[in-house]
Amino acid sequence: MNIQNSQKPTPETQSLCKENWHNVMERVHRACDKAGREPASVRVVGVTKYVDMASTHALYNAGCRDLGESRPQAFWEKAAAFVAADLKVQWHLIGHLQRNKVAKTTPYNPVFHTIDSVRLAKAISRSATELSMACEGLIEVNLSEDVGRSGVLPDNLLDVASQILELPGMCIRGLMGMASHPEAGQNPRQQFAQLRKLRDGLSDRFPDTGGLPELSMGMSGDFEDAIYEGSTIVRIGSALFQGLR
Repeated sequence: MNIQNSQKPTPETQSLCKENWHNVMERVHRACDKAGREPASVRVVGVTKYVDMASTHALYNAGCRDLGESRPQAFWEKAAAFVAADLKVQWHLIGHLQRNKVAKTTPYNPVFHTIDSVRLAKAISRSATELSMACEGLIEVNLSEDVGRSGVLPDNLLDVASQILELPGMCIRGLMGMASHPEAGQNPRQQFAQLRKLRDGLSDRFPDTGGLPELSMGMSGDFEDAIYEGSTIVRIGSALFQGLR
């Protein structure tokens, strides 16, 4: 494992990340037990968008093999560093992606969590086809129907999905969604249940999709509720890096 000295975590950082990873995984296991689910049915994506390379490596060393970034530039930098160090991870792009950044992103083969339009899906499809790849993706749904948020509105989901699911070079695995901000007064568990029902409806409508098995929902503050409602991917950031300076 060839990591530059500037990218190596300090012993303190490594210890904190290991402890935080252990605590988060314990919470995931408890939530799965309560929901009557197998812990292996939930994948934890460590969201590294607010931390540097050294902390990202510390999380990897702690055991996390799924890493998520929201900014393409930071994703390119970290993904390239992991390739150079021969570290095997599955990357997840969890932030809004502009079409002009797709071509530079696709070669790292992340799971695209935020496919929010047919135009973006076509750009990914085109790039993946040129590279003879099959990119995994999730259709992002705007559960809060907030105009300031990205995502497909629930009422438009069937139409958008029918177009995206036909594209070559794309493997749509399910849906992604975020609960409303706490101050909005919405019940996150109800919104997660809504996303599950939307996914189930699409699975029934498009039986050749393989059941659209993935539901990416739940973050540090609400991932237990998401697990209760069937989340298969939780995106955890602050809970994994608390205590770091």
